[in-house]
Amino acid sequence: MIVATLPSSPFASAETLRGNVLSKQVQRAPPLPNESFVLLQDSIIRNIPSPTPQSTRARKGVSKSQNNPPNDVSVERSQSHNPEQDHVNPSPLSHHLRSTARLFHLLSTRTDIDHPLCAECAQTLLVNLQRQLDETKKERDGYIAFEKEIRKERDREFQGPSKEEAEKKIEKLKQEEELAIKQLKLAEREREQLDAELRQLEADETLELEETEFWRAYNDHVLAAEQQSSQLATLRTAYAAGLATLEKLERTNVYNDAFCIGHDGVFGTINGLRLGRVPGVPVEWAEINAAWGQTLLLLYTIARKLDYTFENYRLVPMGSFSRIEKTTGDKANYELYGSGDLHFGRLLHNRRFDIAMVAFLDCLKHLMDYIRLQDATVDFPHQISKDRIGDVSIKLQFNQEEAWTRSLRHVLLALKICLKWATNGANG
Repeated sequence: MIVATLPSSPFASAETLRGNVLSKQVQRAPPLPNESFVLLQDSIIRNIPSPTPQSTRARKGVSKSQNNPPNDVSVERSQSHNPEQDHVNPSPLSHHLRSTARLFHLLSTRTDIDHPLCAECAQTLLVNLQRQLDETKKERDGYIAFEKEIRKERDREFQGPSKEEAEKKIEKLKQEEELAIKQLKLAEREREQLDAELRQLEADETLELEETEFWRAYNDHVLAAEQQSSQLATLRTAYAAGLATLEKLERTNVYNDAFCIGHDGVFGTINGLRLGRVPGVPVEWAEINAAWGQTLLLLYTIARKLDYTFENYRLVPMGSFSRIEKTTGDKANYELYGSGDLHFGRLLHNRRFDIAMVAFLDCLKHLMDYIRLQDATVDFPHQISKDRIGDVSIKLQFNQEEAWTRSLRHVLLALKICLKWATNGANG
């Protein structure tokens, strides 16, 4: 419960107000929990304005006071100037409620808590204020104790020790100084001994580390030397084997192994394949076509090794189905393989086969001329002129098989001479 009091006059002192509040709190019994009220002075209640009509000036004053609630001083002054209002008739309930609201508003503006308060809220507020008071008292007691301690220390400093106490203290300090000097000298000697031992230990440790590093490096060098010796022996063995292989390769002509040209009776052979036909010795066209494929591949390989390009034809080695493409004119393709089938198409195919063999002979002639330009000492036993090599034609139609076979043998001989010069003479 909060007890609100207002001074009866502007000249009332704070002590008088505090006494009035305390005396009224003592006289009044404790409030019930359901009570909520504010204890007012009689002077406040008697000064409630009367409901009688007033002059225009009085009404203006009332409206001004409602818009701007007066403080306690202005209220008290107005009461002091109208002492006769105590005898005015009691005001109705509405004026009483209005006055009470004004009073609550005044209390709320002067404190941190809104009024009115119930009994429980007032009790809670009192408990909080009592706790704050206790804490403030403890803080005050702490400051007082601290102040007393400071004063005692200051008094002791001002008084100072006596002469006997000072002499005893000086003598004690001298003894402690002598003892400390002895201990210091002893500690310095021990430190010097420890420093010497430490230096010796560090030197021994350094020597041990250097010895360990030396043996580690020595072992590494020994291992490296052994590895290098083993590698050197391996390299020497590999070098000897490589040198032997090189000598063997130098004595070996890979082109002679890849294109082995020889003869089998009246037939010229390449890699064991017979090239040609004679009466009484049947040679399959599959073997002849395979031999022509190897022959065209040999001519293509020699031209590629010599970096020579044919002007009018392009060689297409494809085994038993090789062909020659013409790069000028109608750009026709000619099959360099024959067939033994007996039908009308065979005549047309043999004609294209003859054109392909003549084209092959033309390419061989240009390659032979190129080699003669590079080396005039090269001698070819058979000259080429159009479709003839030596004294025989390379065409199959309207020709004897023996003559055709002999012309093919001349072709293989010319290719063998070109291959020999390309692998030996072209290198100088």
